Amino acid sequence: MSNRPPEPLCLSDFDYDLPPELIAQAPLEVRSESRLLHVPSGVGLSDLQFRDLPELLSPKDLLVFNDSKVIPARLHAKKNSGGQVEILLERILGERLASAMLRASRKPKEGDQLELVKAGSAEGGLVPCSEVITFRGRDPSHDDRFLLSFSRPVLQVLNEVGEIPLPPYITRTPSGADALRYQTVFAQPPGSVAAPTAGLHFDESLLKRLDERGIQRAHLTLHVGSGTFAPVKSEDLSQHKMHAEWCSLSEEAADRIRETKQRGGRVVAVGTTSARTLESAALGAGAGHLQGGSFETSLFITPGFQFKVVDALITNFHLPKSTLLMLVSALAGYARIREAYAHAVREHYRFFSYGDAMFLERDRSLESL
Repeated sequence: MSNRPPEPLCLSDFDYDLPPELIAQAPLEVRSESRLLHVPSGVGLSDLQFRDLPELLSPKDLLVFNDSKVIPARLHAKKNSGGQVEILLERILGERLASAMLRASRKPKEGDQLELVKAGSAEGGLVPCSEVITFRGRDPSHDDRFLLSFSRPVLQVLNEVGEIPLPPYITRTPSGADALRYQTVFAQPPGSVAAPTAGLHFDESLLKRLDERGIQRAHLTLHVGSGTFAPVKSEDLSQHKMHAEWCSLSEEAADRIRETKQRGGRVVAVGTTSARTLESAALGAGAGHLQGGSFETSLFITPGFQFKVVDALITNFHLPKSTLLMLVSALAGYARIREAYAHAVREHYRFFSYGDAMFLERDRSLESL
């Protein structure tokens, strides 16, 4: 089967059957004990453990991590009428201002006060927490978001009463353990509403082994929004618009990427968020050339995209018909990804955020298509 995708690209080309029992509902006890499917360019697949990753890398290579920290972005509130509102913060716009998505039987009116509530009873009910936020109306930058103002710093309120926003395919209630495990061990600047999940497999022991092997690391930041995982609704992929996400690449990281290319090493993106940041920074530049800085990206990568920076990708398994499945198909090849996913289902890999991972090598034969 050719790695050239069907023409024209359609949403249904990225569907696959996944038994529900393969959706991981909780993390493994040890982060690096997850499985790793090696998908080299060419032929063959290898079933490994994530702790085997150092053997797939060379001291010439550079791992690039997304160090964004997940914030407890889910809030519950009560309107003056008594109606309940579920809030998912999308972005902190200022110390006391945020943009959010709301779920309510009837949207609040501009100026309405919303009383925050949190779990606090043995029966699992919600109780008031003496914190009030103000509904400011629609966010002019996003049709599906609303502005909320806080009487105290947003992050302070979130850390006191917010919940870690586990993805909807994890059907249990978040626990205290999720505040630690739905977070990478190297997370720094707060701002994501979903974890950069490829990084969840790394623990301090594995990072130490990578250092001992001489494998270099660099960090960037992309604050993950739920828009990254928004469903594609049109069969015509050209009609899908990605939500913009804030990201930052330091000059130091950009220098290390350039040095890696010059010495013949591979730039290995840890996660699709790292890959999108790197390729966004390189748009309009030559291979491996990019400059540091902060910017917004709404880059939508589908098969046919010409990668300029990323040589390999560490990533989890992604939802059917998702933009992330399209991205990995662009890097490794459409047919290669379908083969890998079929293998993963047969071999009972664990899927999605708390699931297993893949090491994908870029198929350079696609660059001539």
